[in-house]
Amino acid sequence: MTSSDNGLNVDRRSLLTGVAGLVGAAALPATAARAATPEAAPARRHPSNWPDPKPYGLADTRVDLWPREDNSFVLPLELRPRDEERGQVWMRDTYVNCFVVDGRPIYVATGTTRVPGLEAAGPWNDGIFVWTSPSLRGPWRLADTTGIRPGAEKGKVWSPEFVGENRAGRTVVAPWQEYWHDDQFGKRGQVWASEVHHFRGTWYIVACMGDHSRKVGSFMLVSEGGVEGPYRLVEGNHDKPFGDSFIGGPKFIEPGAYHHIDGSLYTEDDDAWLVLHNNLYAKFRDDMEDIVPTTGLPKFEQRPYSPEPYLEGSYVFKYEGKYYLLHAAWNRSSVNADGSTRYAYDPPGPGRTQYQYDAIVAVSDNFEGPYSERWTAGVGAGHNNFFVDRSGQLWATFFRNPNFGYWADPSRVDDTAVPGVVRLEWTGPQGNRLYVQRRKRGHAIRD
Repeated sequence: MTSSDNGLNVDRRSLLTGVAGLVGAAALPATAARAATPEAAPARRHPSNWPDPKPYGLADTRVDLWPREDNSFVLPLELRPRDEERGQVWMRDTYVNCFVVDGRPIYVATGTTRVPGLEAAGPWNDGIFVWTSPSLRGPWRLADTTGIRPGAEKGKVWSPEFVGENRAGRTVVAPWQEYWHDDQFGKRGQVWASEVHHFRGTWYIVACMGDHSRKVGSFMLVSEGGVEGPYRLVEGNHDKPFGDSFIGGPKFIEPGAYHHIDGSLYTEDDDAWLVLHNNLYAKFRDDMEDIVPTTGLPKFEQRPYSPEPYLEGSYVFKYEGKYYLLHAAWNRSSVNADGSTRYAYDPPGPGRTQYQYDAIVAVSDNFEGPYSERWTAGVGAGHNNFFVDRSGQLWATFFRNPNFGYWADPSRVDDTAVPGVVRLEWTGPQGNRLYVQRRKRGHAIRD
């Protein structure tokens, strides 16, 4: 989130009320009860922190931390022809934010989408789509790209297909981002986890070329116009993704191709940082064309689990003077010695089953840390971002992971891969935690 360029007039004491869930998890109980304001109270009472499961690394699976019908809904994004049969946009890694441009709020939405005929966003997809709206409720319209590419699919702001737009001194698609073919997968190359940002009056998109690409890793685009583009690739990504290559990813990735994925942009005042999974960051040059060169990227000072699992989707969000570091982690279930179920952020192992793709969060006084112990902020809400709407309400995104775990069950999979948003609550200056808005009865937070 941009603290200087966002320009939102945030009243921290105001909350949106009466937000009914358009689409929720049918398997979960819902309640429409809201907290009442105590009579003659000098200030709004903040909800309390929940005690964390012990030992450190156990997951909190209480229904209160799920996106539910009473605290969330799916954005009514304008459908593309490919979406009409399903009736809603298929999206992973949902990203939503609100900026003020020329005195007016503009909401943006994007994420990982798939092409017709494929069940997932691989081994190839066809680029980045952007939607905009004057309100979180809509109407959500595809960015009007018709003036840039007449006859092309509306809303597609960048794609490997645009390689023909490269000109001397202007690169839109680098060679490592182009489609390619092999005997194992056929057509290969896809873009993941896009984010749209507005900084110093300019629109940027940070995204990642995925596992089936020639090189895997994060890159940034800069607009030469509005949110619809046209976009070009920044100079630092003409030859490779950000950062150095290392051994990682699936076995089919070619040696030397894997870089740090899931890039995110954090801005504050006139400075900008690249955030890379799962513990790295880098300062951008003043011209935003590349990161500042350094010997080894600096690391966030975190409190890892023991052992530390694979984490994804790092994102930094500042609220009320505190920095929140988000990660996505698989909550895996297993059986304790007494026969009870253990839910924890464990690495893969015998007897461990992927259950939910959670959002875990830690808080710090400083961007680089040290960060607190992590807590479960949202069950099944992993690979998301936090943002503040034009009224000051806190929100997170979610998408319901269709690949494994709870949402991969055949009875639920039709409700997965959605552009969802869920209200958040802040536990105040003493607690300094952000959670998915928990169920309330009067003023009590109950299990």
